[in-house]
Amino acid sequence: MKTALALVMMLWGTLAQAQCRQALALGLDVSGSVDAREYRLQLDGLASALEDAEVRAALLAVPDAPVYLLVYEWSGPEDQVTLLPWTAIDSVSLEQTVALLRATERRVASPGTALGVAMMLGARHLAVQGDCWRRTLDISGDGKSNLGPRPRDVKAAIASKGITINALAIGVDDAGTGDIRQAEISELSSYFRAEVIVGPDAFVVTSLGFDGYAEAMRIKLLRELDGMVIGSR
Repeated sequence: MKTALALVMMLWGTLAQAQCRQALALGLDVSGSVDAREYRLQLDGLASALEDAEVRAALLAVPDAPVYLLVYEWSGPEDQVTLLPWTAIDSVSLEQTVALLRATERRVASPGTALGVAMMLGARHLAVQGDCWRRTLDISGDGKSNLGPRPRDVKAAIASKGITINALAIGVDDAGTGDIRQAEISELSSYFRAEVIVGPDAFVVTSLGFDGYAEAMRIKLLRELDGMVIGSR
């Protein structure tokens, strides 16, 4: 019992010295299949999710061990841009992040969907946050990879670095497609589940279209942040 208690105290001491409780990198799909309206819904949807009262409370729950947030856009193999560099989230930086996302305008992006490259980039970003208790990569996407390395060929190497990958699969926006719409999002979520996500408790959240992106992102952020809040308490 004394040995177990000593181990727990040693672990807690290590955690208490960490610079952050979670590093969260968010990769947003801006490939050719994402039009101007969908781009706006994605950026504003992320902003809305971060403004949600429950998400805000989870982000700010442990001021002495903040969440570090990074946001980047991805499309073709040579076309990724960081919108928000690593930022320790407090009440001020959270408001600034929301304002940045709402003010960001769409740039010209290549049409390809290099999902494997986007995953490797997210892992490189997370590699510099080695002191965080948990490192999580979130990939949002509305299609399968068609350029660059296959996601399945890179995810094992990423997992070996202690990084978890979760995904938000976005289906077609056309509400008139009926059963085809449901089949499409089911196939895409299965693809992300088999090819992309990796790590303890990794999961996929789905949005039937970009109109539902804000709510899907809210659900995903709460699921990711809740465990770390409980654990730190």
